[in-house]
Amino acid sequence: MQFGRYFEEFEVGAVYKHWPGKTVTEYDDHLFCLLTMNHHPLHLDAHYAGETTDFGKNVVVGNYIYSLLLGMSVPDISGKAIANLEVESLRHVKPTFHGDTIYGETEVLEKAPSKSKDDRGVVYVETRGYKQDGVIVCTFRRKVMVPKRSYGEARGGEQPGRPVPHE
Repeated sequence: MQFGRYFEEFEVGAVYKHWPGKTVTEYDDHLFCLLTMNHHPLHLDAHYAGETTDFGKNVVVGNYIYSLLLGMSVPDISGKAIANLEVESLRHVKPTFHGDTIYGETEVLEKAPSKSKDDRGVVYVETRGYKQDGVIVCTFRRKVMVPKRSYGEARGGEQPGRPVPHE
């Protein structure tokens, strides 16, 4: 099974549909909020959200959705990455609620070989996250430094660092 891509394998215009999706539970949302110390009642207090907001219920914290989509994209985009260089933009387009299922896909917008090292390049991508009904909830663009095949081969190939079993 492939995990990430070498620079040569990315094609501008390609869209990678990440699989599987993830159904967001109240537990996921609350745990992420508590781990990151985001105690906004919109995310944690059902009574507050129901009585005082236009949504009428808790909204999943947006940075969880971003993190979820970033993680979903790793096997297709950054599994071989040398570095995530920047997140250029991040938009929370629509709210996500407990019980929604998030799916993601990433489009390759540009790619360019490194100017300083010939064994790597930079890939510019946009990831889109959408719910079970197809409504886009989050988009972000980022630049990822990925190795060329020569870099990977010099460091152990497809599964660098994997030990050989023995008795």
